[in-house]
Formats: sequence, structure tokens, C-alpha cells
Amino acid sequence: MKSDAFLDITDVVCPITFVKTKVALEDLDDGQILELRLNDGEPVQNVPRSLKDEGHKVLTLEDNGDGTFTLWIEKAGLS
Repeated sequence: MKSDAFLDITDVVCPITFVKTKVALEDLDDGQILELRLNDGEPVQNVPRSLKDEGHKVLTLEDNGDGTFTLWIEKAGLS
């Protein structure tokens, strides 16, 4: 899958993971794709759910097999 931007948040913990993700999405236009690398545990449980709650579309979540996941998010037009 092709993304418009990439963000690695494996070096931060919740709730900063979601804050950094939101900031990255703000730089994108509606419909663009953010590729996000995050850790197993709290981040992979909370970030996708929070993004869905805000109206963004979680396209896919892949287990990288090393304790991290890659999440693709489509930015939604929020009014």
C-alpha cells in the first residue's frame, strides 16, 4: 500500500502516541494516507480506536513480527 506520509511512534508512549498521530494527520489533506509504525500493547489497542472515534478510516493493521505494527490510516474530512 502506498502512503502519503510515514510516522514512527515506537519511541513514545500513550497518550503521546495519539497526539503525534493527530499532528501528523493535520499535515495531510482529506483522503491522504498516513503509514504509522507503533508498538504492541497500549499503542496498538488505543491509537486505532481513537482514530476511528475521530472519524478517520483505519485501512489495515499489519503485525511486523518484531513487537511492532504498521497501521494505514486514511484522513477523513472532519468538519
